[in-house]
Amino acid sequence: MASAKAILRNNPTSPRKSRYVADLVRGMDVEKAINILHYTTKHPARVIEKLLISAVNNWKQANQGLREEDSALYVKEIFVDGGTTIKRFLPAPQGRAYKLRKRSNHITIIVDSRIGAGSVSAEANVETAEVAPEETPAEAPVKKARKAPAKKTAAKKSSKKTNEE
Repeated sequence: MASAKAILRNNPTSPRKSRYVADLVRGMDVEKAINILHYTTKHPARVIEKLLISAVNNWKQANQGLREEDSALYVKEIFVDGGTTIKRFLPAPQGRAYKLRKRSNHITIIVDSRIGAGSVSAEANVETAEVAPEETPAEAPVKKARKAPAKKTAAKKSSKKTNEE
């Protein structure tokens, strides 16, 4: 199964504002990410939501015969790069001019499946995780005795005395 990409060029929003929204959904499942973007009040959320849906549709085109619900799609990568900046001037007091920079950005989203070659689902990771063995009561005091700071300071004092003599 291949990943799918969607790119939006020259979005007329500053890259910093778009990065705040992109950080919300990075690494999430697609359905959860779409819900978060739908209810986020930031302006770039609507644009990123449409772009994420476009990336999912691109994945469907590349992987015909597979359902997105069964494939556990997630946002593999999302990044925002700076685009072109339009420079203008605003009138300012005392005959001066202030620079006004109208920024734009490029947004790239890569969607991939958690199930497939080379990747393991999150549920499988939980099932195969090693469980730490329980410690016996005889081992517990030994660990605490090694960590006691009183013994370390006593050892340092005795080594100082031997150095002085």
